[in-house]
Amino acid sequence: MCLTRFLQFTVKLRRDQHAATAVEFGLIALPFIALLFAILETALVYFAGQALATAVNSSARLIRTGQAQKQAMSLATFKQSICAQVNAMFDCTNGLWLNVQTYPNFASISLTPPVSSGQLNTGSFQFSMGHGGDIVVINAYYEWPTFSHLLGLNYSNLSDGNYLLAATAAFKNEPFPW
Repeated sequence: MCLTRFLQFTVKLRRDQHAATAVEFGLIALPFIALLFAILETALVYFAGQALATAVNSSARLIRTGQAQKQAMSLATFKQSICAQVNAMFDCTNGLWLNVQTYPNFASISLTPPVSSGQLNTGSFQFSMGHGGDIVVINAYYEWPTFSHLLGLNYSNLSDGNYLLAATAAFKNEPFPW
């Protein structure tokens, strides 16, 4: 008797279409939300990278035209000129690293990020703005935190789960006399 009722109940349940949409949405909701989150994070990383590159190029003009040298800007002051442009997106005091170096020619410039064992190596960073006519390269690095690894997506390129954003400006200083 119980078996008959159970079979009747299962047949009736299989024919019932109420809440089928809710069940189907429940099955695809998690992958859909994960995909949406990954798309948003990717867009945010690219936007942050572009904002950093724009700020570096804008601040590089201070060195290229000799304004930074004339004002005797320090690393902290130059860093602040970059941070003023991206203040809403970045934690500049703790996360932005700058390497400003002069080179004898453009062929000797190395643009390989200083990453070893999944960590940013800042030990060799310098701050040399050069003089009139010098070739200067500004490398800016920021460790952007990623969250998609919580969903099983590995978007990071550093061992601590962060994504290293890099922006570079290479130029020859104008021939200013100071």
